Amino acid sequence: MCLLAVLYRLVPESPILVAANREEYFDRPSQPPSIQSGKPRVLCGLDQRAGGTWLGVNQHGMFVGVCSRRGNTDPLGARSRGLLAREVLRCSNARKGVDKAMEEMLNERYESLNLVVCDAESGWVIHADQDPEVVPLEDGLNIIGNMNMNDPEDDRIKLAHRLLTLQLLDSPVKFLAVASKVFARSPAPAGRPTMIVRGNDYGTVSSTLIALSPKPRDAIFQFSAGAPDQAKYEDFSPMLRDILSRGLREARSKSKAT
Repeated sequence: MCLLAVLYRLVPESPILVAANREEYFDRPSQPPSIQSGKPRVLCGLDQRAGGTWLGVNQHGMFVGVCSRRGNTDPLGARSRGLLAREVLRCSNARKGVDKAMEEMLNERYESLNLVVCDAESGWVIHADQDPEVVPLEDGLNIIGNMNMNDPEDDRIKLAHRLLTLQLLDSPVKFLAVASKVFARSPAPAGRPTMIVRGNDYGTVSSTLIALSPKPRDAIFQFSAGAPDQAKYEDFSPMLRDILSRGLREARSKSKAT
């Protein structure tokens, strides 16, 4: 289970704004975000057990995030959903990314998932349990948990939506400031919705804040290597700006060549 919020195409200078808490078993090791080898360049963390990722950004400015989905029992031998996210991050745009994801799910069995794929031009959510469903990402605030996007029956989503809309989020700075507090909200009493999950062997293991901008120098990537009410957000923005600048240079070179 994870919680992922995307403020999509509402702030002109940052069409993709993301806040995400990752929940996982505490004994499942992972690596913090780093630039992966190969093309296109991708900035993401890695699950050391299966080799996949829970979210990342590639040099084309495409964001991919995955959450586990509540549903039928995952099929025996199902491929890690994080590996699907890495496959999609190799695509050049969101439309191709969605096509790639659907193709992969036709050929491989995956654990039940919600997959977010978006760039500045288009955005999508794939709800995949038995039969994958592709839903357009709405302009504005979208929150995904372990059921459908903006699920009105999900108390955690309703709480996150209420807390994120108490102020007008009209700039990347304001979104990140508000989201950093909302997603670091300490665990609530048992039986109440909460942003931080903390159990004996399972809970919130990291948190990420992202602002993607048409100008690479304005992009932001912050990562907390632990529950954000206990671990500070560290700045990984230079890595993100590096891959986005590379992508912009390559796009300009390709344009001149044609």
